[in-house]
Amino acid sequence: MYTRKNQKHLTSAEKKRFVGAVLALKRSGQYDDFVRTHGKYYVPDGSRGPRVAHMAPTFFPWHRRFVLEFERALQAVAPGVTVPYWDWTVDRSPAASLWADDFLGGNGRRGDQQVMTGPFAYRQGNWEVRVGVTTRRFLTRNFGRPADPVSLPSKADLARAIEQPVYDASPWDSTVAKGFRNTFEGWSVGGGPQWRNHNLVHRWVGGLMNSATSPNDPVFWLHHSFVDLVWDRWQRAHPHAGFLPKHELSSGDPQYGRVHSLDEPMPPWDVRPSSLLSHEGIYRYA
Repeated sequence: MYTRKNQKHLTSAEKKRFVGAVLALKRSGQYDDFVRTHGKYYVPDGSRGPRVAHMAPTFFPWHRRFVLEFERALQAVAPGVTVPYWDWTVDRSPAASLWADDFLGGNGRRGDQQVMTGPFAYRQGNWEVRVGVTTRRFLTRNFGRPADPVSLPSKADLARAIEQPVYDASPWDSTVAKGFRNTFEGWSVGGGPQWRNHNLVHRWVGGLMNSATSPNDPVFWLHHSFVDLVWDRWQRAHPHAGFLPKHELSSGDPQYGRVHSLDEPMPPWDVRPSSLLSHEGIYRYA
C-alpha cells in the first residue's frame, strides 16, 4: 500500500524523483506508448465501435487502470514514486505550485503557446512531442484561454457532481442529463455550460491538454489522479449507488456493443469494471 499526495504537499525531493521518472519513461519510449493508448481509445459518440475511455460509463474505471499502469511504469524506474493529484478547486491560478520551474513548468508564451520553463520545456532537450502532432514538437499550454476566457471548476461545481445520487443513465453517452459520470466528465447538456469539471480543466490548461493525446502534457496524470479521488468521494457519499449499467445492454439498445457494463472486459487490458471499483489494498490518498 502506498500513498498518493496532493501535489502542493510534495517535498523538493519528491518532485525531483517524480520528474526524473517521467523523463526516464520518455527517453525509453514508454511514455509515448501511453499517449498513443489514450489517443486510440478516445472514441466520440458519433464514431463506430466500442467506447470505453470517454463519453461512457467506464470513464472512471478505464482511467483508474490507465493511471495505475503509468504509476507502475514510474515505479519500475524509480521505486516509491507515485502519481500526485492536483485539486483544481483549490489550486486555481497560474501561480499554483504545480506550475513551478522545478515541477511541471508554467504557461505557454504568447503566439505559439510554447512552454518555455520547467523540465518539460522543449528547449531543455528532454521533451519532444511525437504523438498526435503534425509540425510542432513542443509542449503547449494556454492557461484560461484569454481569447475566450474560461475558469477552472469551483468547489460548488464539483459538489453538484458529487451530489448526483445515481452513477450514470441511458443513453450512456455525452448527452446524459443526470448522473455522476457525465456531470463530472463534463459534456454539455440542455443548454448548460459547454464544459464542466473534468472537461473544463482540459480546456483551461489548453494547448496539448485540449486533444485526444492530452497525456503529452504531464499534468494529465495529476488531473486524473484527482479524478480518481473524486470517484472515491462519490462512492463514499453514495454507498448504495453502484456502477451502471450493471448488466449487458440488450441487442436492441442503440448502445449495444458500444458501452461496457459492470462485468464486460475493457480493452486494452481485458479487465472488468467490477475489478476496479476500489483501490483498497493498492494505494490511498492523503
